[in-house]
Amino acid sequence: MILLRHELGEVLREIRQDQGRTLRDVASTSSVSLGYLSELERGTKEASSELLSAVCAGLGLQLSEVLGLVQERVERVETFAAPVSLPVPAREADTVSASAA
Repeated sequence: MILLRHELGEVLREIRQDQGRTLRDVASTSSVSLGYLSELERGTKEASSELLSAVCAGLGLQLSEVLGLVQERVERVETFAAPVSLPVPAREADTVSASAA
């Protein structure tokens, strides 16, 4: 099962690390507590829209950019979790019924 808070947390952590920034730095520029930001990144807390907007601003990104990255992650996970259809050989009785019709 996909948990949006986990995918969002992973995206926030990746962005922060790609920028070479610390949790403390982003928390400070976002006006979000260090502990809460850490919990967001670990996927243990749900972010309100206001809080998420503040974190995005602290990262120098638009909310839509971050949500787009989350969407890509969710789509990837859904692809891996999708059931795989396997070819099933027709049974002889099905073949006979189909040719009789």
